[in-house]
Amino acid sequence: MAELVDQFRGQVFGLCYRMLGHRQDAEDVTQEAFARALRNLASFDIQRDFRPWLLAIAGNRCRSFQASRMHRPKQTDEVEKLPDRAGDGHLARNLAEEIELALARLRDEYRHAFVLFHEQQLSYAEIADSLGCPVGTVKTWVHRARRELADQLRRRGVVQELPDAVRGI
Repeated sequence: MAELVDQFRGQVFGLCYRMLGHRQDAEDVTQEAFARALRNLASFDIQRDFRPWLLAIAGNRCRSFQASRMHRPKQTDEVEKLPDRAGDGHLARNLAEEIELALARLRDEYRHAFVLFHEQQLSYAEIADSLGCPVGTVKTWVHRARRELADQLRRRGVVQELPDAVRGI
């Protein structure tokens, strides 16, 4: 069990952090995801790859956490506190900060598919298996995530023009 946690901790935490945008919440949900996976290890289908199965559990835990957070009194989110800098011409200190802001504004399913593809480097088929949806849907979500990220970065003045791949040319 310790080997599984050691091997996949970074990947699961990375997914949770990208999905939730808050370190402490991501740590809590990461622990929940491993606990759930270890409890259900006996029912794991050994014909499947383990990593997409584990990341599916983590993604589901993130969505459950987000749903429960919606029922609590609204607290100010750090993303909402930051002003839109497109009008005043100021750029973020670094591109990573701008990407974090843009990712936080994506629909959950777009962000989830995008993170699994670009950060976890899962194939479209593995993501589809993990999310329980068709491969075509995953491709659409990743494409829309890219387009929305590029649009947000352009609006904020981080990039001047959309790359050809994003514009569909």
